Amino acid sequence: MGEFDLIKRFFTRPTPRAVLGVGDDCALLQPAPGMQLAISCDMLVSGRHFFPDVDPRALGHKALAVNLSDLAACGASPLAFTLALALPEADPAWLEPFSQGLLTLADAQGCELIGGDTTQGPLNICITVFGEVPAGLALLRSGAQAGDDVYVSGTLGDANLALTHMMRERQEGTATALPPLRLNAADLARARQRLEQPTPRVALGMALRGIATAAADISDGLLGDLGHILERSGKGATLDTTRVFTLLGAHHYAMEAATLLAGDAVRMQVLQHVLSGGDDYELVFTAPPDRAAAVQAAALASGTPVTRVGRIDAEPGLRLLDGQGRLLSPHNFQSFDHFAGTA
Repeated sequence: MGEFDLIKRFFTRPTPRAVLGVGDDCALLQPAPGMQLAISCDMLVSGRHFFPDVDPRALGHKALAVNLSDLAACGASPLAFTLALALPEADPAWLEPFSQGLLTLADAQGCELIGGDTTQGPLNICITVFGEVPAGLALLRSGAQAGDDVYVSGTLGDANLALTHMMRERQEGTATALPPLRLNAADLARARQRLEQPTPRVALGMALRGIATAAADISDGLLGDLGHILERSGKGATLDTTRVFTLLGAHHYAMEAATLLAGDAVRMQVLQHVLSGGDDYELVFTAPPDRAAAVQAAALASGTPVTRVGRIDAEPGLRLLDGQGRLLSPHNFQSFDHFAGTA
């Protein structure tokens, strides 16, 4: 199968929202009057961001979902995306489910595939997504104010818990080699879905326009992505780890682990997954205390639960408090960095 046959068979479809889609040297987009374009690009590399044998349908979903999550963090509504795809071979048995997973999510979010590129090489997926947001209403990382509440959408830590489990299993070559927080088969399936098919919080991001003062999506861990907000806003934050602890969607996993680890050790394992695990693609955002009712209304309207986990401080730095109000060191919870430890 040639390159252009591949594109025509799996990735060419009508684009009613775009002025011009697949087939020319450039696509053409026309934002609505009073709207600004929001643009983001993400790359997924085999062996770095996903296991080579991952279900291609799930991979197609995730490839677009991680980009849509960036639009959500900006409060933007999706318009269109481009796909650059490097493939070891043009295998219809892989391309069919991959394109189905990709385009099913695209249809659900009203996001049209308008162009891209294909080449032969190690499996690599690069998507650039375009959205629109009313001028002046984009959610930025730079707007957090002292006294704002810090919120997190959904649950955190399940994706990292699944990843930890799967990596341990592959490294030791046995299904009995489990991480400290034990998962049964059903729990692993639910956690693995959070890893491989995350839900971009687009509806929540749009509902938070004019309410949230700052936002970021959680791709590299809560502490790391909240840290981006603090850096851009020139502020600090205090998080209540008793609230953070309950964010693990698989909170009951920790209870099962009690037979393996004693109290504080279990708690630290849970916090490690929740605070620095990554791959959650939830939103962390800030809002003034007097907008708490509006935040909850936005959560209800978008069908997305949110949890208040802390506050923004004028004093720089990140402070973690335990149940007794004692400080925990944030250095115990390092978020993901692609180039950490490299020159």
